[in-house]
Amino acid sequence: MTIFPTKKVIEVKDLHVHFYTYAGVVKAISGVSFEIYEGETFCLVGETGCGKSVTSRALTRLIESPGRIVKGRIIFYRDSGPVDIMTLSEEELREIRGREIAYIFQDPTAALDPLYTVGYQIAETMVAHRTADWREAFRKAINILKSVIMPDPERRVKNYPHELSGGMRQRVVIGVSLSNRPKLLIADEPTTNLDVTIQAQILDLLRKLKKNEQMTLLLITHNMGVVAEMCTRVAVMYAGKIVELGPVIDVFKDPRHPYTRGLLRAVPNPLGKVERLESIPGTVPNLIYPPPGCRFHPRCPYMMEVCKSKEPPMVDLGEGRKVACWLYVK
Repeated sequence: MTIFPTKKVIEVKDLHVHFYTYAGVVKAISGVSFEIYEGETFCLVGETGCGKSVTSRALTRLIESPGRIVKGRIIFYRDSGPVDIMTLSEEELREIRGREIAYIFQDPTAALDPLYTVGYQIAETMVAHRTADWREAFRKAINILKSVIMPDPERRVKNYPHELSGGMRQRVVIGVSLSNRPKLLIADEPTTNLDVTIQAQILDLLRKLKKNEQMTLLLITHNMGVVAEMCTRVAVMYAGKIVELGPVIDVFKDPRHPYTRGLLRAVPNPLGKVERLESIPGTVPNLIYPPPGCRFHPRCPYMMEVCKSKEPPMVDLGEGRKVACWLYVK
């Protein structure tokens, strides 16, 4: 039996996010709920377009027009006490963004301003949140680059983003996110645009930094190998919903939802023998007109009549495992 810490860092309750487009209303997130606990690495995994990144951005209300959070509560447990992110003013949110909750985004080139040196951009984050003055911030910027294992940090701190390789730029982005020692670090596909060797280096760096800084990490990925290597607990998303949640080792050894089984059959499973890799038949549904009932039922080999008309409840299986599937409803 896996034992997890009980002190919550953030709690999401019945989150709904819609995008209002000319083609119709895209129901990107529908009823997502989960908790992340202090010191763990929690992972959101699923196919491209399932809502992972939208969920992570919603945690600090970074949903831009035409998107809107239409329902839900996001409780962030600050040192001073819990607050509902949905009720905070923009000024109060700016105190949390970048200081207590920080992001590592997919594309380091887009995340960095080409007009300023990387040292300035790291220092600016500390000055903006009043954790250091400019002189101290520039001094700390060099130490931060050392902590993310940047070669020759005294020289690189004066470089502009275009003068660095992709792996170096991602290290700078990680350094910016760590500059104020956040309580929760959100890494949104941090290795997507990097080659395999650099991917391994960045993941190893995140693992070491998490341990040294005693942070809580939310990792967004579609790579099941990354989930197995990095995470404590995993939430599997499909078409804007969480369909399975539990400790990583339990989910990999004994996946309960048909979609999770399909995902694990499609990739080599480090915790189980796979005779032959298989793809999941069918395609991801259009979220303007999602299928009624269970959103996975058009692709599910275990489909029953009830799956076509009624949405399955989230069933608590015990020991931290939950699954949204009619197969487990008594």
